[in-house]
Amino acid sequence: MSSMDDGQYFYHPLENIEDVELFYEAVERNHLTKAISPERPYTYWTIELYDQKNGIRGGGGLGVLAADTRRVAEKMNIPFALITPFYPYETHQTIDGDAVRDNHVPVDYKDFGFKFIDTVNVKCCDNLCRLDVIEKRFKNTRIIAITEPNFGELYSGMSGSDHRLYQEVALGFGGYAALKLLGLKPAIMQLNEVATFFAALARLDELARNGMDFYEAVVYTRKHTLYTNHTLVQAAEAEFSQEQFERFVFPNLKSLAVKKWLADKFTDGRIKLSSVTIEIAELRSGVSKLHARVANYRDIAGNKVKFKAVTNGIDMDTWALPEIMEFYRSFGILDEYNMPSGDYAEKIENLSSGEIRDLKKAGRKVLNDILKERPDHNGRVLEFGNDDFIFDFKRRFVDYKRPELPFRDPVRLRNILERHNAHYVIAGRVHAGDKTMREKLRKLLDVVSTDDYLRGHVHYIPDYDEKLAYGLSVGSNAAINVPIVGLEACGTSWMKDVANLNFLISTHDGGVADASANSYLNVSGVDEEEELDMLYQRMEEALIASENDFDLEYILQQQLKAYLPVISGSRMLKDYLDYLFPA
Repeated sequence: MSSMDDGQYFYHPLENIEDVELFYEAVERNHLTKAISPERPYTYWTIELYDQKNGIRGGGGLGVLAADTRRVAEKMNIPFALITPFYPYETHQTIDGDAVRDNHVPVDYKDFGFKFIDTVNVKCCDNLCRLDVIEKRFKNTRIIAITEPNFGELYSGMSGSDHRLYQEVALGFGGYAALKLLGLKPAIMQLNEVATFFAALARLDELARNGMDFYEAVVYTRKHTLYTNHTLVQAAEAEFSQEQFERFVFPNLKSLAVKKWLADKFTDGRIKLSSVTIEIAELRSGVSKLHARVANYRDIAGNKVKFKAVTNGIDMDTWALPEIMEFYRSFGILDEYNMPSGDYAEKIENLSSGEIRDLKKAGRKVLNDILKERPDHNGRVLEFGNDDFIFDFKRRFVDYKRPELPFRDPVRLRNILERHNAHYVIAGRVHAGDKTMREKLRKLLDVVSTDDYLRGHVHYIPDYDEKLAYGLSVGSNAAINVPIVGLEACGTSWMKDVANLNFLISTHDGGVADASANSYLNVSGVDEEEELDMLYQRMEEALIASENDFDLEYILQQQLKAYLPVISGSRMLKDYLDYLFPA
């Protein structure tokens, strides 16, 4: 037993995934900790939330992960507050010819069940900026958001721009003020990426200005702050000038000691948010085993920073077909908390080819229903038969994920698809400022348009969102996940494929590398040419295996055995609690 803040901690860490009884007893008694309570929740800070059901549309995996984490906390009965901006505009993408167009659509939080609480203020550029505090509650969890009419859309402007800094300052100082307004005190502050740094800075400032010795305030803040990094390269993190901080940050600090502490963090008039976030958080986590091992981050003194590995997970009830979840539970593979049972690996062997095919038929129907309202880039409304094999690429359209890789040899790709009458579906959002990937998408679609067979069997579906992601997860047959090895921190799209009994064709990177490369259809090679050859081989293997009962069962059973513990969102949250509250 150990203490946390002024409460006693009653949560015991699990030695392994089979040791679940004590954990569940603690959950049922609401005795995870006296420090975690409705008044002292686990606070989770994110610049992005992707939760369309609750009216907030994000930009990618970070936002989806945030929504999943809150849902898992609700199932596990953990008092949990997610703090995020509500952007008054959401971005939709369309195809105009072969060009991607962004459309910014206004949204109103009142349409999604959020309740207005009050207003708080932040100071920026000699102005007092008023922010609305809105809230939506779900049993023991809640979403607390700050918003204002000119807040703009998610990721507007460059990462080091004034507007981006304003959004981040508003989330940090405004979000922390919102907690105080609601009478909440964080038991822990989990900062997802460096854009949320200012929340911890606001807490440090409050402690220091209320009479706590400055160095004690620093220690207290550090011990109660977890920085979760979702990227591998520090150079990609945001950087701001001291002049920008003078206009947007320092006016919100009341403690002279905190102002001096922060001013000392600048080098040549610049500050990198990752470095200062490392300084304010003693607890640091990476989002996969590989990420925690290879992430190259250094503190202000130049020392390499160590990260605790807590691999991301998904809320399986959200992302897996209900019929598949029923199968997992009825055979005792998953329990009521979606944790793998002690003998889950043995029970997975009950999964037969006939059941797999029936479950995939059910998923295909869901996909076809979604596609009725989602025409492809040629304006075609797609409907796939139960015997049609679908490969998909459904993830952010960024360079290191290599969405164009299978199209490097269009003749070979066409031959593979044509031999088996297969289809290839592409879905993914291109960031507004990413001219490189917009051009790569244009060239990819040009390749498709010049080949009669590919034109009828390769489909790009614009405006990728949660609904389409779900449909492809449950209705496709094989997922293509080929990031350049060493650049993917975790990824979660592939987790949804494993849960939904799809073949995983992937490089050994991110969270996929948590298990052996023999656990799935691995793509590897000494160079990209070898990787491409292996990718085509693996696509052929998946097509052939889908027609053979033994191979179908074996490959999908091996994937589930290896990855069911990895993809479990309940396992993820348990790992965080183990790290935050060690016995």
